[in-house]
Amino acid sequence: MPLSKERKNEIVAGYLDILSNSNGFIVVQSTGLTVAQVNTLRKKVRDAQGHYAGVKNTLFIKALEMKGFPVPKHLLKGTVSVAFGMSNLPEVAKAVLDFQKEFTEKFNVTGGIMGKDILDANRVDAVSKLPTLDEIRAQLIGLIVAPAEGIVNVLYAGTAGIVNVIHAYLEEKNGAA
Repeated sequence: MPLSKERKNEIVAGYLDILSNSNGFIVVQSTGLTVAQVNTLRKKVRDAQGHYAGVKNTLFIKALEMKGFPVPKHLLKGTVSVAFGMSNLPEVAKAVLDFQKEFTEKFNVTGGIMGKDILDANRVDAVSKLPTLDEIRAQLIGLIVAPAEGIVNVLYAGTAGIVNVIHAYLEEKNGAA
């Protein structure tokens, strides 16, 4: 039974909403996964702050065009699903690729979008190796704290040197008396 125009508009609106909150997505082709396996994947993607959904190619292409995203028509052929990175695409890519390792015969990452770039499967793998947002924050804090830590160490060393000189002087004086 074909979809009504109203239902198609609802689906496109749903895609537009997800794309508005997404910083990229990964396209996968899967065949023969059980409902339990798909639910496991959805949970992994959700835990990585993402969203996983099957898409209707023509309606998804329409939403991509409306949002100004590049349209990877070569990736959107046949039965595809999309894992959206809602705030952390590298973490979502890691989750999807980890799942792919378990189900290589049934599940295949074909590419994706990050920003305005169309990614092939190899570039999705490279994205998965990028540091996560939390790791970047930790590195940045380390860069900010390092100079202050250096100053504290220099001040401590200077103070310790003075204390050692005074201590040696006092011991020398006490030994002479």
